[in-house]
Amino acid sequence: MVNKKNTSILIVCLLLVCAIIGFLFVKNQDKNQINPVSVKPSSQTENKPTQTEFNKQKYSVDEPGSIWWIVNKSRPLPEGYKPDDLIVPDIKLRLAQSQEQMKISNIIVPELKNMFSAAQKEAVVLVFGSGFRSYELQKQFYDNYVAQDGQEEADRYSARPGTSEHQTGLSFDATNVGEKCHLEICFAETPEGIWLKDNAYKYGFIVRYPDSKESITGYQYEPWHLRYVGKELAVELQKTGQTMEEFFSLN
Repeated sequence: MVNKKNTSILIVCLLLVCAIIGFLFVKNQDKNQINPVSVKPSSQTENKPTQTEFNKQKYSVDEPGSIWWIVNKSRPLPEGYKPDDLIVPDIKLRLAQSQEQMKISNIIVPELKNMFSAAQKEAVVLVFGSGFRSYELQKQFYDNYVAQDGQEEADRYSARPGTSEHQTGLSFDATNVGEKCHLEICFAETPEGIWLKDNAYKYGFIVRYPDSKESITGYQYEPWHLRYVGKELAVELQKTGQTMEEFFSLN
């Protein structure tokens, strides 16, 4: 026969245990609401790529022939330097193919042709005005400018022989049919000048001597003078608005 007293005690104990369990459950829920468990970021967030820093050592700024080679008034070319890959590009030329100035380094020809073709599709006809110039030809030009305007003024727009980017074979002067504003600052306002300012970087070219940078480059604004540096650097300089001297911290 079941002892009623023991049964009652057992029931009371069970009820007490249930009450304790219920109390602990409610307390734990309240704690979670106050201090919610942090959610681990998804793998997509953890693996989000970070922006890589531009590699300024990818090409040399000192080595002749490098597409980042910096030549200016204080960084002359080696004596007698001449690129060994000069060719006449198959684009619209200002002078006869036999003229020295109609040559350029073969390195830049593919993108040079792409740029001229892209401009043509937008009804902008670019003309290759002047490319490679030997030391001797640059001397001839410079001496004429000095005789015409004096040395101080000539130094603002013409490189002394041995310091001209044209001798690298990596630069050229652009012009247009009819040569409107040829080698003049007003070229910036022509359709060709405007197009080059907005699009040349897409093909690896920069306006080497920008407006308001004469104290840095040593030359007045030359919207017609294009220099090939490759797309990677050209995009970076377009974005930052810097000259090569500024970007590479050179005087």
